[in-house]
Amino acid sequence: MTTSADPAACQTAQAGQTVHAGQTVHAGQDAAGLVFVAEMYGLQLDQLAFLLSISTRQAGALASRWTNRKLAGTARLGPGPRWVWLTRAGLQACGVRYAPAPPALSRLAHIRAVSEIRLALEAAPGYQAAAAHWRSERRLRARLGGRLGARDHLPDGEVHWPDAGPDAWAGECWAIEAELTPKTVSRTTAIMRELLSRTGDYGCPAAEARVPGLPPRHARVIYLCSPAAAGTVQRARGALGSLAERVELRFLPDRAYLPATSRARTSE
Repeated sequence: MTTSADPAACQTAQAGQTVHAGQTVHAGQDAAGLVFVAEMYGLQLDQLAFLLSISTRQAGALASRWTNRKLAGTARLGPGPRWVWLTRAGLQACGVRYAPAPPALSRLAHIRAVSEIRLALEAAPGYQAAAAHWRSERRLRARLGGRLGARDHLPDGEVHWPDAGPDAWAGECWAIEAELTPKTVSRTTAIMRELLSRTGDYGCPAAEARVPGLPPRHARVIYLCSPAAAGTVQRARGALGSLAERVELRFLPDRAYLPATSRARTSE
C-alpha cells in the first residue's frame, strides 16, 4: 500500500532553483515533476519539458540536478530523449513506497503512450475546470499488494471526475487503455467486460470486486489506439452487446509514439 502522492509531500524542491542561466524552475514545478515521474514509472525529457512548460534543455538540467541529489536516475534507454526515473530516495521524498527501478525496456513504448495520454488530458481546459485527477496504474498495482491474478487486468490509468464538477461526467470514474499493438479479439473483449463489470476499488476484498446490483466502478472505458490496433478494439467492442455503449475509441496522440520509431514497429 502506498500513501498519497502530493506535491506538498516532496520535500526536495526549493523555490527559485536555477536550472539554466537566467531561467528557473520553481518549487511547485519541481515537486509536480517529481510526483508525475514517480507515478508513471519514468518519463522522457521532452515529456517532462511539456509537463512543466519549460524547454527540453531545462528539463535535462533539472533531471541532472535530481540525479546529483540522488533523487533520480537518467539514461538513454531507447529511441529519442533520455529517460528519467526516481530512486528510492526520490520516491520516499514524494511519500510513495514503489519499488525503485528504471522503466523496463520492454515497456518503454507503452509507458510513453500512457504518459502522453495523461499529459494531453491534464492540459485540456475541461479537465482542469472540473479538477479531475488521474490515478496511475502504478498506484493501482501498489494497492493490490501483489494480489493481481494471472488473468486479471489493471487499466493503464483511471480518470476521476469530482461529484461537484461542472460537466456531464461529474462523479464518473473512467478506465483508460492505451493499445499500441493488437491483442486477440477474444482477449480484448474479456478485458473490456472485466473493466465494465467491476464494482469495487482495486485492493478491496475479492468478494467486493464484482457485486451484482452495485453500480459499476468504471462508467466508461476509453481506448486510445494506434492505427494497427484500432480494428481489433473495434471488433471487440462490437462483441459486447449493450455494454458497447460504455466503451469509447480514440486514436493515440501523435506524440504518444517513441521518437524515431515508426508506428508499425511500436510495441506495447
